[in-house]
Amino acid sequence: MEKIQIEIGDVVRMKKPHPCGSHEWEITRVGMDIGLICKGCGHFVMMPRVKFNRMVREKL
Repeated sequence: MEKIQIEIGDVVRMKKPHPCGSHEWEITRVGMDIGLICKGCGHFVMMPRVKFNRMVREKL
């Protein structure tokens, strides 16, 4: 799978849904870790870039 070029403010769709049911996340931080905010409930998470690259489906 090719790497997706991401920037702050992009919205991505992940493989697994958040417990609130939303698959869509907004990127708030880019670096070794990726900061994400759930578009459904507003929950903030930090994820290592390697895990993010495995979990992301598409850039919306």
